[in-house]
Amino acid sequence: MKQKIGKAGGLENGAGYLFILPWIIGFIAFTAIPFVALFYFSFTNYDLLSTPKWIGLDNFIRMFTTDEKFFTSLKVTFFYVLTAIPLRLIFALFIAMLLNMKIKFVGVYRTAFYVPSIIGGSVAVAVMWGQLFGLNGAVNGIIGAVTGTPPNVSWIANPDTALWTLILMAVWQFGSPMIIFLAGLKNIPESYYEAAVVDGANAFHRFVKITLPLLTPVILFNLVMQIIGGFMTFTQGLIITAGGPLDRTLFYQLYVYRQGFEFLDMGYAAALSCFLLLIVAVLTALVFKSSSSWVHYESKG
Repeated sequence: MKQKIGKAGGLENGAGYLFILPWIIGFIAFTAIPFVALFYFSFTNYDLLSTPKWIGLDNFIRMFTTDEKFFTSLKVTFFYVLTAIPLRLIFALFIAMLLNMKIKFVGVYRTAFYVPSIIGGSVAVAVMWGQLFGLNGAVNGIIGAVTGTPPNVSWIANPDTALWTLILMAVWQFGSPMIIFLAGLKNIPESYYEAAVVDGANAFHRFVKITLPLLTPVILFNLVMQIIGGFMTFTQGLIITAGGPLDRTLFYQLYVYRQGFEFLDMGYAAALSCFLLLIVAVLTALVFKSSSSWVHYESKG
């Protein structure tokens, strides 16, 4: 009897391993091996055409001592992340609260607000954004229609406004965090708000004392995901502004791409990528570390 049970258990385990085998193969082929290769190339001089040559820490020393564009790209990316991510989360929460109200055709509104996030990262939208904020774009046309004189400025070619147009685009792509916020709002029991109304709490107090505390786990999730996504920003900088003007939109990922595929300095690009991985890991760890002081869980289990 024990042998039959053991044999059946072995078959079940074998079937389980067989089902996850495609995922394991994909993980090893497309994640584990490329990651190990990236780490190795970061210590080499590699131009994609010849054999990698081991140079130790030279790529990292070059990064911090002689490469001014490294610091420029780092500064641009940090400014983008620290500005665009909070604005996107605040706007997403605001729209989610509106869509959580009992109004007609709310399903249509939710779909309409989510669509920009589906197509927002595409090349087509990046091109459209460039046309909207160009010298003869729709934005200048609207301003000209209102004021009588269209401004003689290209918002994406002006060093003072180029990055802000990309930040505005990031805020416009609020659909994904909005859907997650909306799911979190749906899980807050209505009885909490009813009890608060009976106690005389106004809308602001209900938001601060009930909505925000119960939504903090969702805020934590959205914050981590958006931070990671923010540091991976690439398409907008490449298609709309090409990193300019004057490197004002030279995102870190765009700089890595240029080093690796335009200058064929793959070893240095690998070192830059490893450093970016370290930045994201440290920031994510800090967010999780701080979460114990501001994230509220109803159950400690």
